[in-house]
Amino acid sequence: MRNLKITIRALSILLPVLLFQCNTTNKEASINKEEIGSVEGKTVMAIFAHPDDEMTVAPILSKYAREGAKVYLVICTDGRYGTNDFSGIEAGEGLVAIRKEEMKCAANNLGVELIHLNYHDQLKSGEGYDGHVPHAQALLTELYEIVTDKKPDALITWGPDGGTTHMDHRLVGASVTQVFVSRLWEKPTELFYVGTPSKLIDSLGDKILRGVDDKYLNTRIKYTKEDSEKALASLKCHKSQMSPQGLIRITEYQKKFGMEMYLRQFIAPKNIKNSIFN
Repeated sequence: MRNLKITIRALSILLPVLLFQCNTTNKEASINKEEIGSVEGKTVMAIFAHPDDEMTVAPILSKYAREGAKVYLVICTDGRYGTNDFSGIEAGEGLVAIRKEEMKCAANNLGVELIHLNYHDQLKSGEGYDGHVPHAQALLTELYEIVTDKKPDALITWGPDGGTTHMDHRLVGASVTQVFVSRLWEKPTELFYVGTPSKLIDSLGDKILRGVDDKYLNTRIKYTKEDSEKALASLKCHKSQMSPQGLIRITEYQKKFGMEMYLRQFIAPKNIKNSIFN
């Protein structure tokens, strides 16, 4: 049963990558330098919670690295609680060591620079206020320092849904958002949330939990078969998390959908209002 839950989690995380119409040959042919512009000299930073969460945006991380951008992938937690039945690995420091090596493998396959932090899964929420709050505050402060140092042109993270409503996903997304809004940055840094179109989710319950209306999904990025293959290769690195059956299911899903990703840009208001009503 836990194996099934992990596969469902992986598929729901991958949904923003996979939920698109076919006819990929024509889409790939339409991608050219005139459309995308030059990304050389640009810096992209994706910030996610766990080792393997990068699967959410792996194809576009590969895309921008391939096109010449500097791409950083920040993973905040150590993955110590990522247990399942098929691997039989117990939670704790042994699993942390395994998942750090898996994360290095995945980053290498995508061609990105990994920054793997050492915060606990669930950010010590089980230790109550005195355990969790200092841990979460330290994470936010360290993310601020990383963004200040690397000066990304674009940040990508979880939206308020967290993809699967996972507490770590949502808190990391909120932390990145707080870093972003805490000041005006020197370069025109932009913030993007990964989004799953509500119209492509069948269950009303799931629409409420993680759906985003098309109105808000204002950024749509095409990628190539090469990027898709690199993303799958990176996913295969996470052997402690992905069973062979799970990989087969994900591969089958990928064959059904085209190669485009939806993001929601955080857009600051341009004018000061004096009322909460229009």
